[in-house]
Amino acid sequence: MSVTLSPPETREAQPRTEVIARPVRSERRQRLSRLDVKASPYLYIAPFFVLFGLIGLFPLIYTFVVSLYDWDLLKGQGGFVGLDNFAAVLHDRFFWNSLFNTFSIFLLSSIPQLVMATVIASVLDQNLRAKTFWRMSVLLPYIVTPVAVSLIFTNMFNEQYGLINNILGSVGLDPVMWKTETLPSHIAIATMVNWRWTGYNALILLAAMQAVPRDIHESAALDGAGSIRRFFSMTLPSIRPTMIFVIITATIGGLQIFTEPRLFDPITAGGSARQFQTTVLYLWEMAFFRQNFGEASAIAWLLFLIIVVIGALNFLLSRRIASAEARSSRRRSRRTLERMRTAESDAGAAPVTATAAAAAAATNISPGTSPTTPESTPPTGQENRS
Repeated sequence: MSVTLSPPETREAQPRTEVIARPVRSERRQRLSRLDVKASPYLYIAPFFVLFGLIGLFPLIYTFVVSLYDWDLLKGQGGFVGLDNFAAVLHDRFFWNSLFNTFSIFLLSSIPQLVMATVIASVLDQNLRAKTFWRMSVLLPYIVTPVAVSLIFTNMFNEQYGLINNILGSVGLDPVMWKTETLPSHIAIATMVNWRWTGYNALILLAAMQAVPRDIHESAALDGAGSIRRFFSMTLPSIRPTMIFVIITATIGGLQIFTEPRLFDPITAGGSARQFQTTVLYLWEMAFFRQNFGEASAIAWLLFLIIVVIGALNFLLSRRIASAEARSSRRRSRRTLERMRTAESDAGAAPVTATAAAAAAATNISPGTSPTTPESTPPTGQENRS
């Protein structure tokens, strides 16, 4: 009788394989997790940059390439001319005339527009009845199409039968040549722009004003600061980033104005003597009437550089104003702290901390007083009423 011995089964081989495979899988998951953390933010913002590259960056670069050639609308690309198109545009008096008209309309529209938007936002920030109704009402002009706005204001500023001249004639004044003279035409176009965009900017500023903490206003009011003083000393500095955004967007839109002057006089498209022809309107004439795409692209690039320079100047000026106000605030805090320490040393009391001094300097409240009761208001608060 023979007995066959078989080798013992290796039961531990499979668990060892699993033990070896588990660290590999966990390490792979960690790598995928790290890759997801690092790459997913770029994937989330990729659609914006893809769209910007297709409809923003590529046309900008291609426009610069076109400006370097003698490019005709019908014949297409011609010979390479380098910067000759830029030189021709800079020596063209019509370009400088359009640039003057653009800046004139921009100043007449942007400055009153921002002032009125700030005032309207401040009024809507108060405790009014039917807040939603008033906020939606100021947005209605923005919803109306530019063509309808242009038709309405064109009839209002008609030189013969317009509403404005009829009102002027009823009070014994001579009619104004709104479409013939330079300044009246700029005022009329700026009025169209202001009517359409003031409510839009007011809502943006209103959103920024609502983010300002109410406790600051209440503390200043208890200290004796009036509404005007609080607005200029607290509200405007608090909404400075939003104000910079509104100024930059208004600058970009004001220097690219096209629809309003184009529809203000559809026959001449800029006036019989080019008295309200803007730079974009002149670009449109150069490209589709003179069929010179090379010089039109040069005009577009010059306007782009002008907008970039003005936007950078606005940003730098706003930052300088902010830094100057911050330095002034720090100086006031140091002076307040020194006065408090001197008063406390004279009285023999405990020294005042820097935190209490900074808080008192911000609210103009003396240490040891309570801002919640009128009796605790120091005598100096009466001098700060506005």
